[in-house]
Amino acid sequence: MSGAAVVLLTALALLLVGWAAWERGPGGPKMVALTATLGAATAAGRVLFAAIPSVKPVTTMCLVAGAALGARAGMAVGALAALISNAFLGQGPWTPAQMLLWGAVGASGAIFRPATRSRLGLAVVAGAWGFAFGWAMNLWFLATFGPEVSWAAFITACVASAWFDIAAAVGNVIFALIIGPALYRLLARYAARVKVSTAVVPGTG
Repeated sequence: MSGAAVVLLTALALLLVGWAAWERGPGGPKMVALTATLGAATAAGRVLFAAIPSVKPVTTMCLVAGAALGARAGMAVGALAALISNAFLGQGPWTPAQMLLWGAVGASGAIFRPATRSRLGLAVVAGAWGFAFGWAMNLWFLATFGPEVSWAAFITACVASAWFDIAAAVGNVIFALIIGPALYRLLARYAARVKVSTAVVPGTG
């Protein structure tokens, strides 16, 4: 099996696993509505900053969603943000990769919650994702458009995209420092109310 096929099949498998986790996991209508709304708002943020290459609030919003609402919600917000925003910016073979990667960003917000709950920790994780996201997209484009999936081709692509990756990382850090803490407090308060309301047994409240 070629390297390109491995990349494509792995991405597809991860998307299916993420979808299954969302479908089978817990979560009431309020959490589903919040996740959908936040996914749409994150997509709007990407579209709003479309004129500035690589600088978008999406990564920060996905990380905060995962930190405040959990890995499943973070994954859903990231995937929805990519899918909805590409309806305006253009769908293509890059859409599944963006859904997968921003979903992974959201899940990492929960995995690294001790760090992503703080302003500085969130900025560090967001900055790291600026590079990781760009490198992963380079690998995806090599798998879908060629010329080949190899270390030489990957390094060449990363060198070519270095300025865009740096811009993404710097933008992520700025967004994390400016909007991250306030958004986390907002979502954490809402999540706490949802958990309390779903924990009340009907007829006893």
